Amino acid sequence: MASDVLSVSVVFLAAAVVAVPIAQRLGLGSVLGYLLAGIAIGPWGLRLISDVDAILHFSEFGVVLLLFLIGLELNPKKLWQMRKPILGLGGSQVVVTTLVIAALVLLLAGQSFLPAVSWRDALVVGMGLALSSTAIALRVIEEQSLGGSETGQSGFAVLLFQDIAVIPMLAILPVLAGGGGGSWLDFAWMIGGILALLVGGHFLLRPLFRWVVLSGVRELFNVAALLLVIGIALGMQSLGLSMALGTFLAGVLLAESEYRHELEIAIEPFKGLLLGLFFISVGMAVNLGLLLQYPLQILLAVFALISIKGLILYGLARVFGTRAKSRSQMAAILSQGGEFAFVLFTAAMGEGLLGRELSSFLLVVVSLSMMTTPLILLLQDKWFIHTFKAEAEAELESDVIDREPRVIITGFGRFGQVVGRLLFANKIRVTVLERDPSQIQFLRKFGYKVYYGDATQLDLLRAAGADKAEAIIICTDEPDEVMEVVDLCQQYFPKLKVLARARSRVEAHQLLSHGVENFSRETFAGALDLGRQALISLGMHPYQAKRAEAHFRRLDTTALRDLLPQHSEDVHLATRAREARKELEEVFDREMRGERERHDGWD
Repeated sequence: MASDVLSVSVVFLAAAVVAVPIAQRLGLGSVLGYLLAGIAIGPWGLRLISDVDAILHFSEFGVVLLLFLIGLELNPKKLWQMRKPILGLGGSQVVVTTLVIAALVLLLAGQSFLPAVSWRDALVVGMGLALSSTAIALRVIEEQSLGGSETGQSGFAVLLFQDIAVIPMLAILPVLAGGGGGSWLDFAWMIGGILALLVGGHFLLRPLFRWVVLSGVRELFNVAALLLVIGIALGMQSLGLSMALGTFLAGVLLAESEYRHELEIAIEPFKGLLLGLFFISVGMAVNLGLLLQYPLQILLAVFALISIKGLILYGLARVFGTRAKSRSQMAAILSQGGEFAFVLFTAAMGEGLLGRELSSFLLVVVSLSMMTTPLILLLQDKWFIHTFKAEAEAELESDVIDREPRVIITGFGRFGQVVGRLLFANKIRVTVLERDPSQIQFLRKFGYKVYYGDATQLDLLRAAGADKAEAIIICTDEPDEVMEVVDLCQQYFPKLKVLARARSRVEAHQLLSHGVENFSRETFAGALDLGRQALISLGMHPYQAKRAEAHFRRLDTTALRDLLPQHSEDVHLATRAREARKELEEVFDREMRGERERHDGWD
């Protein structure tokens, strides 16, 4: 038994290690990599794993852990502030999508593969397909750093309402099946379970973790965190509720506790591992045999599902005032079917509502729709970039005019803006070159005259007045590009003073080797200033700390130039750097002692 578990673990881990990096390199994202790994090792691939249902059921716990961590990020106050998008956008999405899909199923019933169905079956299909994949959507939002954006906030509101909506959907299945009586009692038990969780969690969770912490056993906190999540998940499942919703509510209750960050640290590794397992198991669950039997019907159903959900989400987001790009991103992220469709359709079959053939067909559609999300987002990003850049470049082309500047600045990001503002404040005529259209449009809103262009192009430098200007300040953040502009200026504009940005000592050595004496190591000045503040906070007199900063700056600059001959010799460079560091410490200590003798009065 133990050897079987280890063998299965090796298969899963190997599939993930091979498939995910390949998918990432191709720009497809980790989610699609996991899904493809599942197809490869599943019953319709290499057949290395056969018991898909058991693994899928176990791996759903990754979604449970994910919702718990999200709950920790949302305290009750913040959740209350989100009530409008949750109830408005989320509620309308579930209702409208359910009704539209149910109506289409009834309209198409009896045609092609779809058998004749009752309005009850159509309603179940509509409810199941209205739900999106919490795991995939939240993983995409996390990967693309959209959590704090309008896209992420709107998407999360919809997903949260969908998870809540699973409760009444499951409760209504016996009613639709013709049972009726006992279902309302079950529904009452569900509501009672949620209330018990809220009340018990409010009064019991903090004392529980306080008691565990007082034990002094470090790993016991991790055990208690897992016990909490697993216990609540099982309790919710026994009441017929969504495990993910229960743990989400537990996370919300602990969001303002002093144990929040420790809980995140304890749960995060398990969440990542089990989510990957979930995506792999979804890929394994794709019934390629049914796909080969009904390829056209299934592909049309997948296309119809993501199109209908995407259009409904886009339209509703527009009604609720979401910006154009945000609503299109959100529609793409939530256009697929969800893991709760597996739960709902399986439960419906148990109540006698859906036939096995129709249920299998729907599950294949949902599984394939999950695989479309990374591809849709990839195509969408390329479309955004192509459309925006084409419009911006058309608008900004031939924008640079020789206004006889004294200084040319290339690159106007966070570094270049500081330099530019200092020059502008001193009434220096400056021409700014920037090749990112979005950055140009953003800066022009604030009154900066920034021109579109790539400073590595000789014609552009001439058009900007490089042959008449006194200096060029290279502030781009790509070291190779900095050196390319340096070479151009030295070759074609020898009278132009070249000043450059160096991201580290390596770039500083490159500039020195090219004869550029005027450069700024962007992290050096800020780090040195922070070090001075640290000395003051440790009790050193401010004037003495300022002298220490000035001495260190001078000595480090000398050491930087002394190491230049060894820069190309990697073997000797490390040894010489260690020697220089030791010499620096000795000289620094000696000179600071002398300075203290001369400046005791100031200290």
